[in-house]
Amino acid sequence: MTSPTQGSPSSHVALTRRQALRRLSAATLLGLGLWPGRLPADDTASGEFRFVVINDIHYMSDECGDWLRGVLGKIKAHDEVDFCLLAGDLTEHGTREHLDATRLLLDGLDRPVHVVIGNHDYETKTGDRSHYDAVFPDRLNYHFEHRGWRFIGLDTSDGLKYNETLVPTHTLRWLDDQLPRLNPKDPTVVFTHFPLGPGVTYRPLNADDVLERFRAFNLQTIFSGHFHGQSERMQGNAPVLTNVCCALKRGNHDGTKQKGYFLCSVKEGHLERRFVPVDLPEATR
Repeated sequence: MTSPTQGSPSSHVALTRRQALRRLSAATLLGLGLWPGRLPADDTASGEFRFVVINDIHYMSDECGDWLRGVLGKIKAHDEVDFCLLAGDLTEHGTREHLDATRLLLDGLDRPVHVVIGNHDYETKTGDRSHYDAVFPDRLNYHFEHRGWRFIGLDTSDGLKYNETLVPTHTLRWLDDQLPRLNPKDPTVVFTHFPLGPGVTYRPLNADDVLERFRAFNLQTIFSGHFHGQSERMQGNAPVLTNVCCALKRGNHDGTKQKGYFLCSVKEGHLERRFVPVDLPEATR
């Protein structure tokens, strides 16, 4: 039996749009604007609520503690903030002392604070994350539900490395195990330390492996840190974001001086955000 010759009708099977999209990487889909868009939340996810997203606080001294206390006080002053997402680099050197101090300050917010690990949360001298695991147990890969919305925190760290990193295999395996158990129609928010947006500085080499796992999900927003600067890429209608740091003694990578966080509001099934600046003390400007 002879095989079809190159160029014959039987050797080229037309691909459907769905099949063609499956062959493209997540970054290519984003660039072409072909990623599935956001869906409106259904009736079970129509409640109104507010939350805060902050990143890269880099605790390293008592002065940083005073600064963070002021930031948290500003957050508490907002009406009806239900919880806070903290996208990694809680400390500068990952010591037990500094992680304990940070945890104590965060507990003072009197609202749940959901954290993910950053590269600076590994102990600088040893490259070990045992202090983080002890102070923030079970805060690597996890998800929680709030008023019909799904929030997913992911470990995107690669030890102490800050560039040309890989999202760890255990995170990809966790996604493969957990995502099939979730409803892909639920409005979903992902938060990570390393940025996932194509072309963003310090993006992990295998970031597409994470994004592709959410292709069928009703993804609303991805919040990340690590790159101290504001960036936005679109995944369909869902923004993939980074923000400036909110640290006293660390600067922004984009050359800006402003520090702050996102205040997010969910209303009628849609998520809106605004940047809230935090003034630096005069001596540090």
